[in-house]
Amino acid sequence: MPAAPTQTDILVIGAGHNGLTTAAYLLAGGLSVTVVEARSVIGGATLTEEFHPGFRNSVCSYSVSVLHPKVIADLELHRHGLEIMERSSAGFVPLPGGDALFLARDMAAAKAELERFAPGDGAAYESFSEELARGAKVLRRFLLDPPPNLGGGPADLWRLLKAAGRMGRLSTADQALMAELFTSSAGDFLDKRLNGAPVKGLYGYAGVVGSLTSPYAPGSAYVLLHHSFGEVNGKVGAWGHARGGMGAIAQAMAAAVGERGGTIRTDSPVREILTDKGRASGVVLVDGTVLKAGAVVAAINPQPLFLDMVDPALLPADFRRHMGGYRNRSGTFRMNVALGELPDFTARPGTAQAEHHTASVVISPSLRYLEDAYDNAKHGGWAKRPVIEMNIPSTIDDSLAPPGRHVASLFCQHFHPDLSEGRDWDDVKEQVADLILDTVTEYAPNFRNAVIGRQVLSPKDLERDFGLTGGDIFHGQLDLDQLFSLRPAPGYADHRTPLPGLYLAGSGTHPGGGVSGLPGHNAARVILKDLKRRRA
Repeated sequence: MPAAPTQTDILVIGAGHNGLTTAAYLLAGGLSVTVVEARSVIGGATLTEEFHPGFRNSVCSYSVSVLHPKVIADLELHRHGLEIMERSSAGFVPLPGGDALFLARDMAAAKAELERFAPGDGAAYESFSEELARGAKVLRRFLLDPPPNLGGGPADLWRLLKAAGRMGRLSTADQALMAELFTSSAGDFLDKRLNGAPVKGLYGYAGVVGSLTSPYAPGSAYVLLHHSFGEVNGKVGAWGHARGGMGAIAQAMAAAVGERGGTIRTDSPVREILTDKGRASGVVLVDGTVLKAGAVVAAINPQPLFLDMVDPALLPADFRRHMGGYRNRSGTFRMNVALGELPDFTARPGTAQAEHHTASVVISPSLRYLEDAYDNAKHGGWAKRPVIEMNIPSTIDDSLAPPGRHVASLFCQHFHPDLSEGRDWDDVKEQVADLILDTVTEYAPNFRNAVIGRQVLSPKDLERDFGLTGGDIFHGQLDLDQLFSLRPAPGYADHRTPLPGLYLAGSGTHPGGGVSGLPGHNAARVILKDLKRRRA
């Protein structure tokens, strides 16, 4: 027999970081909140696991930058145990032939290094960095408010006028910059400013992270900008690691939810959204349990929510058709490896810990390399020479591995979620994992033999195990027609949906993917405003 129905003010689907953020804010607003999570652990893709005896690492998400300082402060995450450690350098790009680009955060050192590859790139890089910083500053002004809905009412018109006013106050140069960043390709943006292949490979990678796309696809410059608006411990543009792995973020958020009186139920996958008189009124779990609520908040990918959990008769036909075409294609293959020793790079020999081991190691030596990887994958395959970002968080967090040992995160592209010729990711993923290890070994000859354990997550695993539809780490590609007022659908960018009482709070809403907490923060503001209006 199903359990007796229970009642709460708000029911949140998904205990990932955005679901927990939403819950914490709603609890602070005086509401009762229950969070239901399909898996047996909280965190969603913001999770730390032991994947090999004695070795722990961030399973999916792996770096901290876009976690918004307001969310950190409002949820008191530091008091709840979160510690973020800054990464000391921008990037290390090993190159064929044995050289490497080491891009320090210190501008003078970075300029001197870039001059080795292309005379004049030192000054050009300083100007390029300043432009990205200006663009990120503008973008940050739009992060804490829902975008205006297309065709909306007076409130949307007011938000549109506010947004237009913010843009109108920019200088002509900044307006032109923002127009270019939102419409241009990352490759064209970089080619206009820099000459060296390695630095363009590094930043071109930032333009395709989490997107199965070419670095020359229009709009990919925005993805580059999206990865530039964050900060670590007050340092804008910096990146870091959470001590104990990314799961420490979710654990701190869960502590905030618990302290404020919220309930989190794991092993509770949702089958359908309940309605009463045309309004969302709770959920039915897969095991038949009924949970009633005054409103439901979905912090999951919007596509399976609307196509699988909501009665089609309750949704407008054009909306349902739009969600059927919503694009989820991250092109991501994820690995974690346990290492007996640090990589011994040909360009920087030695297994003793050095500064380049603490950097983000990016195997993307040129824009052509990125383009070839995409070309290999776009017809239902994978890159013959993968694009790989490797971080070794144990170099700054010794809690993750035994003494003298290390863990590495490998975030890899491009890998099509839907393989051609009847192939299945379950059958080929170990073969592909070997390809990835062999690729790193080309630049660090000891790497393959240093691996003593590995965790392999194909696009299919990311969808099946973590609810990342199409393996998409952003809950929907960050394309021009899936951004701002168009995310996830025209007319529904403000966290509300065609079904009254059902709200969205995941990365499928503005401002998109990354561990920011912003979709949860913004959704909570909308929900509290609506409930206040209903009570009035």
